[in-house]
Amino acid sequence: MSASVRPFRLPLVVTADADLLDEVLRVAAAAGTAVDVASDSTAARPRWSRAPLVVVGADQAAACVRARLPRRQGLVLVGLEPVPGWESAEALGAEYVLRLPEAEEWLLRRFGALVADGTGRVVTVLGGRGGAGASVLAGALAVTAARDGRRVLLVDADPFGGGLDLILGWEGVDGLRWPGLAGTDGALDPLALVRSLPQRGDLVMVSFDRGEPLPLPAAAMAAVLDAGRRARDLVVVDLPRRLDDAAVAALQGADHTLLVVPAELRATAAATQVAKAAALHCTSVSVVVRGPAPGNLSAAEVARSVGFPLAGLLPPEPGLARGLEHGQAPASSGRGPLADLCRRILTDVSTSSGEVAA
Repeated sequence: MSASVRPFRLPLVVTADADLLDEVLRVAAAAGTAVDVASDSTAARPRWSRAPLVVVGADQAAACVRARLPRRQGLVLVGLEPVPGWESAEALGAEYVLRLPEAEEWLLRRFGALVADGTGRVVTVLGGRGGAGASVLAGALAVTAARDGRRVLLVDADPFGGGLDLILGWEGVDGLRWPGLAGTDGALDPLALVRSLPQRGDLVMVSFDRGEPLPLPAAAMAAVLDAGRRARDLVVVDLPRRLDDAAVAALQGADHTLLVVPAELRATAAATQVAKAAALHCTSVSVVVRGPAPGNLSAAEVARSVGFPLAGLLPPEPGLARGLEHGQAPASSGRGPLADLCRRILTDVSTSSGEVAA
């Protein structure tokens, strides 16, 4: 089986107003992007959470509110004469209300930002249950990609995870951490961000410090991922199991999500619920099964139960836990089952066909 991975998703335009659609398409064409078009809320729903930008026509605002489409970042309400009202905008959760053609320059810049030169892939990693090993896999993917010459950004998105920098042995590496970025609500200069972060070779990291747990705003996460796409070849995000606003923003911006599931019955049942939550925001999901399997569950059985394709099996690796305790980054030697699995996953993610194969 395979799951499609798209490095760039099209903005979504929701309108049945032919004149308004013509205006929006004209602006999008000037910015160099195509758009997905949905004529009503029913057609919009499958793409609503995944699109990087949603432009709702004034003619469909009330219908989208009635359909209870989820509130999200990157939502713009647009109309011709008369100008759409703030009441509809507030009910939708729209960030901006625009009237065309007067606001076409603003919309042109917003469309243009989506097709800027950033081409880095974003991969999110999620544990099917506590202690599944998602953070170790995220760190190993980043380390392996950097060893292979890719420019990598590793993002710790779990404020209660204990610190991804500890898994890499980077707690003493100087650089900007989340407390210095959490207030970001606009675009970041990609190169300036990379220069400010903890770094070793081609791998840079955004992590938490040892202070109080810090809730991450979705806007800060979106800004970091956008900058990461532009400056890096690969962005790897370690997500919390309980999806907060920042985790949802990361899933919405991801090209692919890896769900790590121990080969155990209860872990599989828990992972099924986590997978359902993740699938609301990222349709490209595959399963990494971690051994051992006390009840002899096969990796294929686990993936089938969770409901997503199998990305790979990670058998037990002697010495991995001991190495982590001594500050040795996972897969840093380039040898062993974990490093082998990471290379296979990275090859799949990087394929020109854009597929992650089982």
